[in-house]
Amino acid sequence: MKRILFLVSAAIMIAAAPSAKAQFVVTDPANLASGILNSANEIVQTSSTVSNVVKNFKEVEKVYKQGKEYYDKLQAVSNLVKDARKVQQTVLLVGDVSQMYVQNFGRMLNDPNFSAQELSAIASGYSALLGESTELLKELKLIVSSSGLSLSDKERMDIIDRVYKEVKDYHSLVRYYTNKNISVSILRSKKQHNSQRVLDLYGTPQQKYW
Repeated sequence: MKRILFLVSAAIMIAAAPSAKAQFVVTDPANLASGILNSANEIVQTSSTVSNVVKNFKEVEKVYKQGKEYYDKLQAVSNLVKDARKVQQTVLLVGDVSQMYVQNFGRMLNDPNFSAQELSAIASGYSALLGESTELLKELKLIVSSSGLSLSDKERMDIIDRVYKEVKDYHSLVRYYTNKNISVSILRSKKQHNSQRVLDLYGTPQQKYW
């Protein structure tokens, strides 16, 4: 897995190589990309190994906070050629999925409208979607493999575009999944004439991910 993460981050640098102006302006771009993906993988692994949902989330949150520095720095990188930018955005989408998981599930843990069993199922859903998003990035290794180096620019861009689109679809699915779970809580609150409490917990759609 570490080799795959290195290949993904190396793809960013290789894609940027044709233009001197397109280089990263940070010290270690490979470390940034690898840090985000390592964090996402650790979140998935933690979610599957810790049985208690609250203890589970505390471990997930810790991993996420450790990786957020990489996310923030990679997000700040600019002045990249088109294919390098698309690879960067793909990696950031995975980081964004992690953020949606941690921020929203943390609020759900304080939502009385969800049972412990439901919270466990919701966490498993987030973990599965994050895992699928991370798995898609493996395909980017094709553009820096021994055979991938012989690809034409169009073939390389086709791979990057396809993986980006699929990861973006998962990103949208996580947003939809979050929205649906919160909607369930709002409906339950309305029956109890206490919907304002839920709205205060999650905020407006403009403020949050739903």
